[in-house]
Amino acid sequence: QVQLVESGGGLVQAGGSLRLSCAASESIFGDSTMGWNRQAPGKQRELVARITSSGSTDYADSVKGRFAISRDNAKNTVYLQMNSLKPEDTAIYYCTASSRRYTYWGQGTQVTVSS
Repeated sequence: QVQLVESGGGLVQAGGSLRLSCAASESIFGDSTMGWNRQAPGKQRELVARITSSGSTDYADSVKGRFAISRDNAKNTVYLQMNSLKPEDTAIYYCTASSRRYTYWGQGTQVTVSS
């Protein structure tokens, strides 16, 4: 059974930082592009950042320069370091693992940024 377990969400003031973690099943992690998506109230889900199995990264324009995605292949874990947080970053953040054959989603973790 494939699992993606997110952690690290919470409440933070604007300008603060949080680090999200997502532990994935070993069976899929190595071959997967790992990503973080978010969904704010009343808005569509959007891609925040992703990192390929070889380490190439891609970011939404709204988070470039503030967020950094990384992966630890030894721990089957992907991270999202979020700095200079803004109230508009408030959302549920979902971890994804994808390849040509599948896309798996985590259960989500809430990030709330107060002004």
